[in-house]
Amino acid sequence: MGWLAGVLILFFGLLASIALHELGHFSFAKLFRVRTTQFMVGFGPTMWSKRKGETEYGVKWIPLGGYIRMIGMLPPRRGDAPGTVRRISTGPWQGLIESARGAALEEVRPDDGDRVFYAKPWWQKLIIMFAGPAMNLVLAVVFFSILLMGIGKETAQPVIQDVSECVVPASQSNVTSCPANATPTPAHQAGMRPGDRIVSFQGHKIKDYEQLRKLIRDSGGQSVPVVIRRDGHESTLTVPIARNQMYDLKDETKIVDVGFLGITPTQAMQRQGPGAVAEAMGSMTEHTAGALIRMPQKMVGVWNAAFGGEKRDPNGPVGVVGVSRIGGDVAASKTLTTTQKVWYFVMLLGSLNLAVGLFNLIPLLPLDGGHMAGALLEALKKAFARVFRKPDPGYVDVAKALPVTYVMAAVLIVMGGLLIYADVFNPIRFKG
Repeated sequence: MGWLAGVLILFFGLLASIALHELGHFSFAKLFRVRTTQFMVGFGPTMWSKRKGETEYGVKWIPLGGYIRMIGMLPPRRGDAPGTVRRISTGPWQGLIESARGAALEEVRPDDGDRVFYAKPWWQKLIIMFAGPAMNLVLAVVFFSILLMGIGKETAQPVIQDVSECVVPASQSNVTSCPANATPTPAHQAGMRPGDRIVSFQGHKIKDYEQLRKLIRDSGGQSVPVVIRRDGHESTLTVPIARNQMYDLKDETKIVDVGFLGITPTQAMQRQGPGAVAEAMGSMTEHTAGALIRMPQKMVGVWNAAFGGEKRDPNGPVGVVGVSRIGGDVAASKTLTTTQKVWYFVMLLGSLNLAVGLFNLIPLLPLDGGHMAGALLEALKKAFARVFRKPDPGYVDVAKALPVTYVMAAVLIVMGGLLIYADVFNPIRFKG
């Protein structure tokens, strides 16, 4: 039951994010008086719908996206009378374009006037199409704010959780017992115990573990005074800091010779400030954008995992089914506390919204970024015409990009199907 609850939480959280994405488009379409006939979450046959005014609101059976239907997304060709389409085509692509244009213009009523999308100023079209991804980006900020400022971040504390018995270099970190004649760690020699809080180190008052770790690494080969608090009482220990081969803090592939104490810090949730949210958003945006750029390469790995039996890349792409399964694994985990489970759910929802927002900004139709690119091109052409005193070029004919749109749509369908298959038969598992 716990696993199923986790699946449903992530599933409906994603559906809600999709609905809010479409609400972003819908709100500004209404504000700028674009006739909008449908607001749908999902694709395929309609599960439920209700009409209010000129708009039908509903949910469809395939929960892999959503859409709003704005009238006049494709404009008539230059020189055509309003509401008509030339029937002469010079090739299969041209015929396809004119067929799609005709279907779009059939929805335009004689009294729609300036209520069609293509007739709106470029900046209104830009805002309408950006409002969807913007909603996801705002949701990502909200979720990460709840995560870091409300729940907190698991942070190492200057409180000892465990004391290592012997000095072992990083290259032998998989060793589970001390080798013969191994050197005892400085912490073990000094009599430090789990639960001890390190109050000061070499005269420096300790505020957090990061400060302590840097001081330890800089003190190799020295005997330093360390003040600890144990059972409410403070005492000073003289600790001979050893030198050891450890991973570099800035480059974890590099091993350096630094000071070593031999303790494992206690982890605790610690609330962060707005700066941490901004830093996390910047880091996650950079990581997600890089993942989107590498998507074709990553999909090869998904294919090999789905049909070749290879192990799934835990940092690779994952679909709706996969994310929901991860939610189930989190909820069913016996090692995570309730707070940690909530933390993971909020983190996943924030990451999903960030990924959806950035993905939709890719400047290719049928994604929102493709329509935004058309609006910006229209602005550029109008500015060029004003500067050189040429006639107003009017709207950009996005219908000419339909061949690319169909190819992109086919690619997205194949990618979505492949991810669903891989998520069912070779899923990414959460281990925690």
